[in-house]
Amino acid sequence: MAIKHNSEIKFKVGLDENKVPEEIFWTAKDGGIDNEASRAIMISVWDHKQKDTLRMDLWTKDMPVDEMKQFYHQTLVSMADAFEKATDDAKMGATMRDFCAYFAEKLELKK
Repeated sequence: MAIKHNSEIKFKVGLDENKVPEEIFWTAKDGGIDNEASRAIMISVWDHKQKDTLRMDLWTKDMPVDEMKQFYHQTLVSMADAFEKATDDAKMGATMRDFCAYFAEKLELKK
């Protein structure tokens, strides 16, 4: 199958003198996002040669802890959903969502 279209997702991270993120902006024109501000990003890339995940987790200095907890919870829930969709393993997807509910309960996150 020939590639018919290329899509880009860009991140711009403004760093302080110690290379700590001060601001994060992202653009995904195909998704209608143009230079939107964010306080945190998580990027995972699968290296199929090394059979390893490459990760980049960044957050700005002004990311509140309560929002970070919510961000992690929502990321875990979306990972459970994506896992189930990618593997068709409903039992493990449900198990992962059970953990997400436990995680939210222990952190006393509001739904």
